[in-house]
Amino acid sequence: MTTVKMAMFTIDCADPKALGAFYRDLLGWQVTYDSDDAVMLSNGEGAALGFGRIENYQPPQWPDPGAKQFHLDLDTADIPAAEARAVELGATVPEFQPGQTWRVLLDPAGHPFCLANWSASQG
Repeated sequence: MTTVKMAMFTIDCADPKALGAFYRDLLGWQVTYDSDDAVMLSNGEGAALGFGRIENYQPPQWPDPGAKQFHLDLDTADIPAAEARAVELGATVPEFQPGQTWRVLLDPAGHPFCLANWSASQG
């Protein structure tokens, strides 16, 4: 049986350099590839995140669950501090928040992502 592993999750956007810089700074990952049309980040442990330029990119609409397409769940022990850092880097906080134990933010390209304390909830 052939084993298949996730190599990279790629996010469409209008400006890969800007969105790559946002996630590089938010996650503390390293840029492994950088061009005008694509940026790739790695955590050095096998996980990779890519950003690809799409002409006429339109951001998903939040909170429309049919239009968001995907979202990233990011683990943090300090949600308020992580939220403040993400906003400092260019994220926005939408008014609609569907839960009490996590926060939804929008990255600079309009993609929703969640901040949650996954480590605490797994124990």
